[in-house]
Amino acid sequence: MRLRIIVPTLLAGLCLLAPMANAELSTIESPTPSADWQHTEQQAKGQTVYFNAWGGSTQVNNYLDWATKELQARYGITLKQVKVADIAETVNRIQAEKTAGNTQNGSADLLWVNGENFNVLKQNGLLYGPFAASLPNWRWVDKKLPVTQDFTVPTDGFEAPWGVGQLVFIHDMHTMPNPPADLSALLNYAKVHPGRLTYPRPPQFHGSSFLKTALIGLTSGVALDKPVDPATFQRDTAPLWAYLDALHPYLWRQGKVFPTSDAQMIQMLNDNELDMAITFNPGIAPAAIAAGSLPPDAKTYALNQGALTNVHFLAIPFNARAKPAAQVVINFLMSPEAQARKADGAHWGDPSILDVARLPAGQEALFKDRKTLFNAIAEPHPSWQVALDAEWQKRYGH
Repeated sequence: MRLRIIVPTLLAGLCLLAPMANAELSTIESPTPSADWQHTEQQAKGQTVYFNAWGGSTQVNNYLDWATKELQARYGITLKQVKVADIAETVNRIQAEKTAGNTQNGSADLLWVNGENFNVLKQNGLLYGPFAASLPNWRWVDKKLPVTQDFTVPTDGFEAPWGVGQLVFIHDMHTMPNPPADLSALLNYAKVHPGRLTYPRPPQFHGSSFLKTALIGLTSGVALDKPVDPATFQRDTAPLWAYLDALHPYLWRQGKVFPTSDAQMIQMLNDNELDMAITFNPGIAPAAIAAGSLPPDAKTYALNQGALTNVHFLAIPFNARAKPAAQVVINFLMSPEAQARKADGAHWGDPSILDVARLPAGQEALFKDRKTLFNAIAEPHPSWQVALDAEWQKRYGH
């Protein structure tokens, strides 16, 4: 099955959420937890959770600051965000700890992860679990979303869904009222406006995702939901490299230098160095505009082919020191209150993974203003990202 096909039910009913006052949020009661979960909460009290998470977004960091205060006040848990540029760094460290025989005192208690990094963790026995279905808030998760598969790899309960990401483009409606609608138009725009477009340097996540988006849009008949076949890889990806060969001379710095992150691209857009930036958060604009990191008329959009879409997850390393507290943290971050704040464009804008229609009336009210996401394109098998990154380095990495 070809992954280019739009999945019509993948994000049905998914929404961005309305701002709600904290006082209103706190009045909503949750069902009484089971005795086992109450025991987990008792064990968690007083523990410190080292949460290894991407730290490249002011909105994300501010949200986690809020969560840190709530977790301390409600559960007596200390959450410490360990800001990383790429979670692969943490994955490598956990692997090294296992090799060294460290099975009890790991340096990380909680990970923000998906895709190839999850695949590596799972294949090498580096995860605690399964635990996801035992979380009280698992009952509210929208099972129509790909919450039991991560880039086609079964999660088997070793990670819990946290939010939905879509690769979209940010443009300034004032300076670019009609952004390129497809890859051909993107190339034409670059030729007419040299130096005004670019993408992050792979293997940075957003750069790799741009490669996958282009591959999906430029090829047909390639089984992207299956592992890469080395025998046909060059043939399968030839249209992508031909496209990039044509595009690169017209990019920022003639495609010889690339931004190191989406955050750098957003800053360059805000400074009027670029006409577009890339993000995996379709709801980023309101909070970023309010923070002054995007121009007042910034807007996100997806190409006509749809937006590369995935669920991002939370996982616990096999040697985490604070496993009970890590589970309580995850359960809180999956709660209607935390999901509502996260999806609120004034705070973060990251879409919820909850099935809003199934929530009790008081909690459903948190989601009163709904905005559907862009048409979704499923992620390829994780091996494609690895192979594309490696080939990109060979061709353009020098």
